[in-house]
Amino acid sequence: MDQFSVPEADVRRAVGELDMPEFGVIEQVWDVDPIPVDAVEDEAAAAARALDWDSVPDGGEVAVGAGSRGIANLPAIVSGVVRGISEEGYEPFIFPAMGSHGGATADGQRDKLNTLGVTEDAIGCEIRATMDVVEVGRTPERDVPVYVDAYAAEADAIVPVNRIKPHTDFSGEVESGLSKMLVIGMGKQRGAKMAHDWAVDWSLRNMLPEIADRLLEELPVVGGVAVVEDEHDDTTRIEGVPPADFLDREAELLETAWERMPKLPFDELDVLVVDELGKNVSGQGMDTNVTGRRHFTINEPEPETPDIKRIFARGLTDSTKGNAMGMGAADVAHRNLAANLEWSKTLINAITASTVRGVRLPPVVDTDRAGLLATLGTIGPIAGPDARVLRVTDTMQLQQCYASAPLVDAAHDRDDLRVISEPEPVEFDDNGNFVAPSPE
Repeated sequence: MDQFSVPEADVRRAVGELDMPEFGVIEQVWDVDPIPVDAVEDEAAAAARALDWDSVPDGGEVAVGAGSRGIANLPAIVSGVVRGISEEGYEPFIFPAMGSHGGATADGQRDKLNTLGVTEDAIGCEIRATMDVVEVGRTPERDVPVYVDAYAAEADAIVPVNRIKPHTDFSGEVESGLSKMLVIGMGKQRGAKMAHDWAVDWSLRNMLPEIADRLLEELPVVGGVAVVEDEHDDTTRIEGVPPADFLDREAELLETAWERMPKLPFDELDVLVVDELGKNVSGQGMDTNVTGRRHFTINEPEPETPDIKRIFARGLTDSTKGNAMGMGAADVAHRNLAANLEWSKTLINAITASTVRGVRLPPVVDTDRAGLLATLGTIGPIAGPDARVLRVTDTMQLQQCYASAPLVDAAHDRDDLRVISEPEPVEFDDNGNFVAPSPE
């Protein structure tokens, strides 16, 4: 990627003399009550047993949908669901319910689950991966075809397992969770592409409930296992949701998830530095509910807050497997991000989601110092030391952040923030990259 990256000397020549801000460390103070790690599997098993099993034949096969998100304790949750289903006398198997992720191949989706710790040995049952789908019906108003994973369609019962959280592309009564997994995740690449195509004119907020209702009518969905996480991204609730309460209960859990999701500690920033973006962090690489940048999605207004002038993205997570979805929301990227992205996976995801603007490659710089210079040099007549700059690990891990001096000063006056260390000059190594590790 060297031919696409701008040397630091060229960036410095463009911005002129510019002093760097000093950085301290601040911490958000959150009141949390997570489920103990050693109790997660038991809670998941209990949630699975609480579903509606009356219509399932003895010894019937149950398709358990597992997705591609970086959900806390995912192997333990899925293992618990499998155990609970087995204890009810049924034969569970796992299927990847992740739309086009994993490069839209069966092997890629199996590998995605493997990366997240969901393996046959760890979970204790078979994983059946395919990109084949069957059409099980059409929506009543717009006659849209509804697709389902072929293995799931053959099962005697279906149980999606997913985290409830605000979606990065739209706002509605139900967003990212059980209904979305049914409609888009379980629809594989074909179903996901169909849904996002129709979202251009119909909107996801209206489409998801209607198609989810159709799926609940046509398929033996005995319920779903919903997960809610706290500000630390720890598991705080695991609940079995029966099919009759699917949409209503998911809407209630979404309100809880919104209250508990981590957010930036400041609404106005000059520069946000994000160490890693990836599909395991957010569907858009960087959660738009955190960054406030939703301008590349469909039929959705830009949130009023937060207001961030510039974003510098430094790299990709290992788990994203080169999928750089959402990098278009950054203003500047480090060469490490560009060097590790896989265009095929990224573009397939973007085409499926109809958000190709979200994968535009930002200007690429050689070093962290060049990234700071490029962003600080384009925020207006603000001296570097006076800039409001925040550096975070990713948009999920937000408890501890590196903060410039003006933000540290503001943190001293707030009960919800704790100053861990006072500002010091930022250090770079011989290659011009940050010496300090990720905040968390």
